[in-house]
Amino acid sequence: MKKTFKIEVDCANCAAKMEQAVQKLPGVESATVSFMTQKMVVEAPDEGFDALMKQVVKACRKIEPDCEIYL
Repeated sequence: MKKTFKIEVDCANCAAKMEQAVQKLPGVESATVSFMTQKMVVEAPDEGFDALMKQVVKACRKIEPDCEIYL
C-alpha cells in the first residue's frame, strides 16, 4: 500500500532527517518527505499499515516534536 499524508514540518533539514528515520523502520518499503509540498509518502504492506504509521509518527516526533502528520 502506498499512501500520501499531509504534514507540517518547519525546515528542510528536519524533513530529510524524518525521511531517513522512517526509511529505517522495519516494514517500510519506501518513504519520502517533501518540505516543499509538505507531504509524506509511505509505502508498506497492507497488513499492519496502521500500526506501522504509529511508529512513523513516533519516529518523526523524536526529530521534530512540533511536526504534524495528518493520518
